Amino acid sequence: MSVSASAENLSTEAQSCDGGSMCLELALEGERLCKAGDCRAGVAFFQAAIQAGTDDLRTLSAIYSQLGNAYFYLGDYNKAMQYHKHDLTLARTMNDKLGEAKASGNLGNTLKVMGKFSEAIQCCKRHLEISRSLGDRLSEGRALYNLGNVYHAQGKQLGRVGQNDPGHFPQEVRDCLMQAVAYYEENLELMRSLGDRQAMGRACGNLGNTCYLLGDFTRAIKYHTERLRIAQEVGDRAAERRANSNLGNSHIFLGQFENAAEHYKRTLALAEDLGDAAVEAQACYSLGNTYTLLREYRIAEEYHARHLSAARRLQDRVGEGRACWSLGNAHAALGNHEKALYYAKEHYNISKELGDVLGMATAQMNIGDLCKVLGLPAEQTPAPPDDAPAPRTPFNALRVRRQSMEQLSLIQITPDSKKKDGENISRGESDEGDPSEFIELVARCQSDRMDEQRASLDKNKENRPKLQRSASNGKNQASDSVVDMMEMISVLQSERMDSQRAELRPLKKTKEAKATSLPGLRPMLTSSTRPEEDFLDMIARVQGTRLDDQRSELPRPKPKEVAPDDAFFNQLMRVQSGRMEDQRANIPLKSANSKK
Repeated sequence: MSVSASAENLSTEAQSCDGGSMCLELALEGERLCKAGDCRAGVAFFQAAIQAGTDDLRTLSAIYSQLGNAYFYLGDYNKAMQYHKHDLTLARTMNDKLGEAKASGNLGNTLKVMGKFSEAIQCCKRHLEISRSLGDRLSEGRALYNLGNVYHAQGKQLGRVGQNDPGHFPQEVRDCLMQAVAYYEENLELMRSLGDRQAMGRACGNLGNTCYLLGDFTRAIKYHTERLRIAQEVGDRAAERRANSNLGNSHIFLGQFENAAEHYKRTLALAEDLGDAAVEAQACYSLGNTYTLLREYRIAEEYHARHLSAARRLQDRVGEGRACWSLGNAHAALGNHEKALYYAKEHYNISKELGDVLGMATAQMNIGDLCKVLGLPAEQTPAPPDDAPAPRTPFNALRVRRQSMEQLSLIQITPDSKKKDGENISRGESDEGDPSEFIELVARCQSDRMDEQRASLDKNKENRPKLQRSASNGKNQASDSVVDMMEMISVLQSERMDSQRAELRPLKKTKEAKATSLPGLRPMLTSSTRPEEDFLDMIARVQGTRLDDQRSELPRPKPKEVAPDDAFFNQLMRVQSGRMEDQRANIPLKSANSKK
């Protein structure tokens, strides 16, 4: 049976026992398990203790605090925050200032990890304020250290947005880091006065890291050197390894490559002693880069080869890619162009597998250069995959948008005599030069053109939306709303017919020599520009019939469709006759007679 299940049984049996003593026993067992490193089992016992219940508020406060810490180490920060808040509320209820200070500090650490820096700063400052009012210097030191951590974490998070190098961060990042330095230094002085060497070492390490981010590498070396000395005094080999690694990084930025190499070698030796394979691989990579800067390419190649072996053991593909790129550069500097080409191709393949476009471009450039040196054909240079995304810059994004706009297929109403073979006019079904293409397009677009003619009336504008809807919806809707249309058409009919006939007068000369769309058809016909003879003949026949229909035909039922003799003439006749019938069919005879 699992520990969690046994805890549930204990809490069930506790209902018949003394709840307070059972709660305390379960809490003590949970605390023992957490100290042994089994936080998950400890949480189960703490939860069972809460179910058992107790009247002792201090015991309950301790359970809340332990549960919050256990959930924090398990990575469940929401629950950790919940129980630390319970602890804080309980401490305030009991007026326990020291308990309130501790709960505020725990809550601040949890909020920091969750990225809620403003709330975390408030909690940590409350911790500092209470500790100073109580004169508890140890608690004050913890509060100062926590405040430094919050500002340091906030600065690092803000700095990640731009991926800047140390010393080149925006002002808001520098402000956070400077605040962190101030609190760390205050903590360091307090710990010195108390003689707490381990706390001093932690403060020195954080001060060195923060000064490094600020670009103050000399000051960073000073604090990391003190950190190294304290770690050696107390026998903390992990801290000693970290201090050497940080010292190597700081010396690199100062151009002191020999000193950096010495510290990286100590880092490598300590990592091997501690059995830390990841740190060992990182140390080899740093040593390879350092000896490359020293132009000692043979030694650099050896360390990069060790880094490649370590990365393969760890199945770190990113590390393998970096090692291959570095080895290619080292062999190229040594004149081993064949080996350099091999590693450049390996770098390309790994970058392609990882989707690293920048790595692929770098490898491709190296391969091209090496092929030229070796006299190999350029075909051996791998081509980037078609689906590889290009780096998106604002200019690149603009070009993509322009190309997509230029490729839009526009709707052409009239045939284009300059259309290339194989192109299809949008909405057209016939080949180039077929007159039926124009006929089909006129039949589809005629109702829209009629709507535009009628919408231009100046009088009775309040009736325009209703008129447009009836005209565009066709005969079915017109028959349904015949009563509404009668009054409207009786008022507008005479003026509308006059407007239609007046538009047949010749218009001013236009510069448009081509028909671009159907609404432009009317000015093209009435202009002085001479159209093609066959097109003029067709339009003349249709227009004469349309004008006769307007002036003389009385309302009559819609004629049935007949088989077309002439494709162009009959299709226009069907559209025009139906339109004119809808317009005239609803004229009241009574109003017409009264006008006579």
